[in-house]
Amino acid sequence: MALDPDDMESLDAQIDALESSLNGASSLASAFDGELRKMQSSMARTSASVESLSSSISGGLRRAFDGLVFDGMKASDAMKMVAQSMVNATYGAAIKPVTKQIGDMFASGIAGIGAAAFAKGGSFSQGRVMPFAKGGVVTAPTAFPMRGGSGLMGEAGPEAIMPLTRGADGSLGVKAAGGASRPVNIVMNISTPDADGFRKSQTQIAAQVGRALSRGQRNR
Repeated sequence: MALDPDDMESLDAQIDALESSLNGASSLASAFDGELRKMQSSMARTSASVESLSSSISGGLRRAFDGLVFDGMKASDAMKMVAQSMVNATYGAAIKPVTKQIGDMFASGIAGIGAAAFAKGGSFSQGRVMPFAKGGVVTAPTAFPMRGGSGLMGEAGPEAIMPLTRGADGSLGVKAAGGASRPVNIVMNISTPDADGFRKSQTQIAAQVGRALSRGQRNR
């Protein structure tokens, strides 16, 4: 069966167009391979990051080849598609550590806020911070942060939290409620038959007063 000359010319033209497209694809692949090698040599990434980057660019290259060979896309448009794919993949690989660092900074900031809230003491109660600057009582097992670890209070029963006060002598302790000392009044009724007998009993009376004052100081 002989072919019509016009059909032969049309077939030759199609073959030439296909060869031109394949040549363009070959040049595109060569350029892509060179750029990919440069990127792999210049980027100090882990193997997982490099594989992800290579996969992203390869996907863009595959789409460019499909458009060039099957959809009649111009070689210049295919190159633009590959370039855009490389830019997107490189941007994603470059921005990932930055976004991770920012996320870590936010997480550290939130943790720092939580630690700062406990700088003066406190405990969590259903997500709330309960201040104990003026003291309080813990009635249930409660965890609280400490330097180098965490502590637990109230695990064996109710525990009191009392603020410490430094006294005038420099000692640190719990200050009793009530503020200043209240005066102590002592009333003594003495009956004596005469003044001479009272003078003889002065020493005994003074000793009794001293013992009463000592007992009062111990009982305060």
